[in-house]
Formats: sequence, structure tokens, C-alpha cells
Amino acid sequence: MSTKNSGKWIAIWLVILQILIGVGAIPSGIAMIADPSGDKMGMPTEILINSPFSDFLIPGIFLLLVNGIGSLSGGILSFLRYRFAGEIAGGLGFFLIVWIVAQVWWLGLHWLHFPYFIFGIVELILGLMLIKKCKR
Repeated sequence: MSTKNSGKWIAIWLVILQILIGVGAIPSGIAMIADPSGDKMGMPTEILINSPFSDFLIPGIFLLLVNGIGSLSGGILSFLRYRFAGEIAGGLGFFLIVWIVAQVWWLGLHWLHFPYFIFGIVELILGLMLIKKCKR
């Protein structure tokens, strides 16, 4: 496979992954912002006792903007083969990893942390691979 074709496949996988992450994050972010008490989502604010937050507003904003809209935007930029798509994907992957680690640290482990942690690692690696392919 040529370098150009491998870069194309990396971008395709990034598009799929970033859209998946964004589509998963947007509804949860909106729900957290709309009801910072977490009642409608079945998440009492008591679970935040070990975190720096008293309600879900700030986490919801971060989830919506970075993991939601940011990932969808990253997916569009990867699809368009934007020059800095690899750097953006790497940054988004890194932030997703940090986001999951912070959740586990503050809230404890939930089964959804595993796939999203893996998604963050894969996104970071694909972003780095795309950066390397684009510099050739």
C-alpha cells in the first residue's frame, strides 16, 4: 500500500471514530447542561463528592464542546483531509484519555470508561500516524 493510500485509510478510520465519539458525547453533554442536578439522567450529584464540581454543568459543557462538537469537527476535518487533522485528532485523543482518567479518579470505574479510554488511545495513535504520513 502506498504512503498516500495508507494516509487515506488512517483519515477514514479517524472520521469514523471521531463521529462515533461526537455523536455519543453530544446528547449527554446537552442533558447535563439542561439538568445540572443529574436527576433526569439518574446521576445524583452525590457521585461528584470527590470531584471539584458540585453539579454537572461544567462537566456537561466540557463534554458537549470538546468531546462532542470538537470530535464532530475533527471528523469533518479528517474527512476533508485538512492539513492539521492529525494534530487535531491527537489532541482530541489526548483530551479524551485525560477526561476518562479524571472520571475514574473522581467517580470510580464504570463499564463505559473502557471503550472510551480505548477510543482515546486509538484516536491519539491514528492522529500521530497521520502526522507522520503527512510529513513524508
